[in-house]
Amino acid sequence: MKKAGKLLAAVLILVIAGSCCMPGFAEETEKEATIDEIISGMTIREKVGQMVMADFRTWNEHPEDENSETVPVTELRPEIEEAISKNRFGGIILFAENCEENEQTLRLVSRMQEANMDTDSGIRIPLLIAADQEGGSVARLGQGTRWIGNMAITATADPQNAKAVAARIGEELSLLSINTDFAPVLDVNNNPGNPVIGCRSFSDDPEIVAEYGACFLEGLSESNTISAVKHFPGHGDVNTDSHTGFPILEKTYEELKECELIPFRAAIDAGADMVMTAHIQYPKIEDQTYVSVSTGEEVYFPATLSRKILTEILRKDLGFEGVIVSDALNMAAIADNFEPQDVWQLAIEAGIDMFLMPVPVTDADSLQKLEDMITYISGMAENGEIPEETINDSVRRILALKEKYHLLTEADTEVTKEKLEAAAAKVGSQENHDFEWELMQKAVTLLKNDDFLPIKAEPGEKVLLIYSAGSRLASGEFARLRLVGEGLLPEDVVFEAITTNADEPDAYYDEALENADYVIAVSTMFGEGELDPASEEGADGKVFDYVLQAAHDAGKKFLLISAYLPYDASRYPDADAILVTYGSAPMRELPKEKESYSVNIPAAICGAFGEYEFSGSLAADLPAINEDYRFADQICYFKNK
Repeated sequence: MKKAGKLLAAVLILVIAGSCCMPGFAEETEKEATIDEIISGMTIREKVGQMVMADFRTWNEHPEDENSETVPVTELRPEIEEAISKNRFGGIILFAENCEENEQTLRLVSRMQEANMDTDSGIRIPLLIAADQEGGSVARLGQGTRWIGNMAITATADPQNAKAVAARIGEELSLLSINTDFAPVLDVNNNPGNPVIGCRSFSDDPEIVAEYGACFLEGLSESNTISAVKHFPGHGDVNTDSHTGFPILEKTYEELKECELIPFRAAIDAGADMVMTAHIQYPKIEDQTYVSVSTGEEVYFPATLSRKILTEILRKDLGFEGVIVSDALNMAAIADNFEPQDVWQLAIEAGIDMFLMPVPVTDADSLQKLEDMITYISGMAENGEIPEETINDSVRRILALKEKYHLLTEADTEVTKEKLEAAAAKVGSQENHDFEWELMQKAVTLLKNDDFLPIKAEPGEKVLLIYSAGSRLASGEFARLRLVGEGLLPEDVVFEAITTNADEPDAYYDEALENADYVIAVSTMFGEGELDPASEEGADGKVFDYVLQAAHDAGKKFLLISAYLPYDASRYPDADAILVTYGSAPMRELPKEKESYSVNIPAAICGAFGEYEFSGSLAADLPAINEDYRFADQICYFKNK
């Protein structure tokens, strides 16, 4: 096997050397000749395999048995190993289930690359190994640094922080042999009711998103990490999550040019490697329809399946020459409305180069369906339903990307002592955590302070922390230990943490408040529906309203920490102080050594007790809340530009 790999490398060297001897051959021509040489030696099935980025997130050995356990894929199973070797995938995407700790992740990636090289074919092309390591709410490394999230980075008011974070994200990924980051998010969060983007966006201003996004790209490039900007042509102004529904956006191309496309144009100019598509309908741009397989109603081709959007706009108008990758094809927007075979053909015809997660693989049967997909598309190419040259064009772009990042020769898969030590020293290092904390201090934004902050707690006093999400309960203790360690809080100050529960009687909260000297409410709002206290979704807000009034009746002050979408900050005008953190992630218990964790809430609490002075700038306009508990047209708090 290894002889064949060395032979390929020798062939590539000869091709390059021969090209260099020919007068007039530029560097790009040499690359094209090399890539064309590889393509000419590939079977159609190998070419189609390059267009697939699979996932192996979890596995169930006997799904027909209700007692059979679904387990995370942390080691390479024989069935998956065989499939990788056989199908010549272009890439594999990893999730948190695959990345529990550093050494395990490094060994898993190594085994995947080894399986990919274990073939009788003379063509051995290393895998793209990808992860959604955006930072903030979307981060996959169990022992890496989570980072503070895009909107929080913007709140630091320094675009170079986006570059610095991205460079460190790329370094951590690279040390685990992960070469591709599906980031940055370039969606403009211009709809506060958006249920899926929110703080994953840099801002609601397209120019700010463009500036910070370009810096993020620069940081990934410095760390030799492939970037994939998303979600083209923009997912920020929808009311539906394409994971669970089928969004539609009634905007014209001219309207997109004025907002959503601004960051993508800037990213393309900055050298974006890949562009990920959005499963969104744009009927004023793409008017072709399809009868939904689940509802029987006509739906529009989403951007992922639209030639007008991907080829006419992205390729021709915006001049993007890199790899177009779909968003996950197992998401409801696609899976609930289109026949899989039609998706594959329409996507290729539209201009998709790589299929992300085209078949959800969780067991042997679904793995076979993934292999059947490759067989099916290969058959379409062989019988002329899809021109083979169209396949070749996609593979040429994929190979050009791999060539750019030195992924056309046999991968270095040996897990050496040096690699393990480097990963242990850098991935999730104290240095990175310290920098993350420093950035979050600069990001926490003070919206209001009626003579409350900083809190100067006296010995024996009690702080009541009430959370809308029990999964964040340990963040207060994390902050308390830090404050005590820095001498900013007496050791005997008590932090009592409770969660909102609409079923609890008022007396429950009265009792918690009775002995409390200070009240801090940590709100993690995920959508506009949670604003209305009369709704089931708004039960947390109803509790906060009661506690706020009860605290004031007792002469106590109330701090509101907006710890996810910032838009709930407008919901509590009577709070004595309001802080915004632009996101958080669960902290059910204090993090173990080297474990990834979120600093957003702890940093806000520490700031409330005077660890630092607040300097964060609001990263998005916060609309007022009307009498129906919906976002109003008026702005309550304006972002700083």
